Amino acid sequence: MARVHDVMIHKLKEHTALSRKDEAALRSLPVKLRSAAPAEDLVRQGDQPDVSMVVLTGMVARYHTLPSGARQYLSFHIAGDWPDAQTLFVDKMDHSLSAINAATVGTIAHKSLLALFERVPSIGFAIWRETLIDAAIFRETITNNSKRNVPARLAHFLCEQYYRAQAAQLVKDGSCPLELSQEQIGEALGASLTTINRAMQALRRKGTMEFRLGRLYMRNWARLAEFGQFDPGYLHLRRSLRAPK
Repeated sequence: MARVHDVMIHKLKEHTALSRKDEAALRSLPVKLRSAAPAEDLVRQGDQPDVSMVVLTGMVARYHTLPSGARQYLSFHIAGDWPDAQTLFVDKMDHSLSAINAATVGTIAHKSLLALFERVPSIGFAIWRETLIDAAIFRETITNNSKRNVPARLAHFLCEQYYRAQAAQLVKDGSCPLELSQEQIGEALGASLTTINRAMQALRRKGTMEFRLGRLYMRNWARLAEFGQFDPGYLHLRRSLRAPK
């Protein structure tokens, strides 16, 4: 169970200064583990959950389901992320959460979190900041999908996934897990599978990255970041990460 709290604390400390008292309070939270198979829904649109979850392993996606049954991916979440912290303050889910690959989450009862916020308000501020950064990522996504051509849009998306993986300590030997299909990436970026495939090939020819077997390999960070106009400021991390090579 200590590992669960370690992941939670590491993520919050990326954007919020936590005291020893804060960390001890977080470690007192009762957390239940839940495993999910690939494509398994953790929460569905319309649900009224009484727990919030923290991603521990794997990747979880937010998505909307349209009347036609089509799926629109909204965001992707990795270790330490709180993809449904907002359920503390809204009654009904307006989107679904699904595991992209085999994933593990920790669930925390709302009543436990709210009681902790009353005892240690700084924890409430930290989790509130987590939701505000989530909103900042949404704003950047709107700009990315609206104002950049598809190759630049894809470059920005890949930079964000790699940078966030680096913050979560998931980068190893110049690569990070990214178990998304090109079709799923296209759904997130508002582009067809054919267009995404062509953009992937173009970025690979530029020597910027490779994407294969569920991993993103960074070949030339500076070139990819410049092409995608990626500036990590909107992630609001307390410390700047070393630029990938």
